Amino acid sequence: MFRYLSFRLLRAVLTILLVVTFAFVVLRLSGDPALTILSPDAPPAAIAAFRHEWGLDQPIWVQYLDYFAAILHGNLGQSLRDGRPALQVVAERIPATLVLTLPALTMKVLLGIPAGIYAALHRNSMADRAVMAGAVAGFTVPSFVLGLVLVLVFAVQLGWLPSGGQDSWQATILPVVTLGLGGAGILARFTRSAMLEVLGQPYIRTASAKGVPWRAVVTSHALPNAAIPTVTVMGFMVGSLIAGAVVVESVFSWPGVGRLLVVAVANRDLAVVQVILLLVAATMVTANLAVDLVYGMLDPRMRAAGAR
Repeated sequence: MFRYLSFRLLRAVLTILLVVTFAFVVLRLSGDPALTILSPDAPPAAIAAFRHEWGLDQPIWVQYLDYFAAILHGNLGQSLRDGRPALQVVAERIPATLVLTLPALTMKVLLGIPAGIYAALHRNSMADRAVMAGAVAGFTVPSFVLGLVLVLVFAVQLGWLPSGGQDSWQATILPVVTLGLGGAGILARFTRSAMLEVLGQPYIRTASAKGVPWRAVVTSHALPNAAIPTVTVMGFMVGSLIAGAVVVESVFSWPGVGRLLVVAVANRDLAVVQVILLLVAATMVTANLAVDLVYGMLDPRMRAAGAR
């Protein structure tokens, strides 16, 4: 078990390091923040002073070494827009993002998994086809399209809900539904496929032939063995909570991390973008590590294979 955890932790650290390096290099090569923040018409002396103040006139490898050394000391940089610590700027937006993403994740699980199980247990029925049609529609329609349709219907036409902002709890309904429906469709599809594969295994037929009640066969044999693919998808969803909110927060003018990322990229606020990408990478890696641990509990063969 120790070797299994050590390998996963080492892989997680290397993944975060690669993400940090990639983000740093790409952001430096994609444009000059001085021209964006000061405007291209600013005096050359002002642009040169700005670059010197923020270390942008140094070679990229020197900037990277300074940035990495600062990270080791807990300094993730300063915002180029207002000079505040980039971590503070991002941390202020995290609660607003969690207000949307956590209920949306709950909605995905509570809708998707039961729907997938029900569809698998009623294979080729009208209910199965209806569930799968809804699931396909849920995860194929882009989130910005779904969000705009919900705004048009429930905010503009019916006037039941706000179209955006953070003024009341009613303002969270449309963005949560937009985030939740697509993920619920994905979970339903994967859960149904996993259940159908398990229900076709010989040990399921053997348990049924021995007279085990069908409910017990499903709950004690089918569901635990079908959980691994579903856990994989859930881990990805947990890891992408922040990244998945970028479009939805922009559509609904929600002041979260996703919208901050869009604004920071447009303004070339390098430190803020780097902190958000680091946060997304850390969340994704932590979720995948948790999935690996769950794998080891669900199937000891995977733990042994991972240790090797």
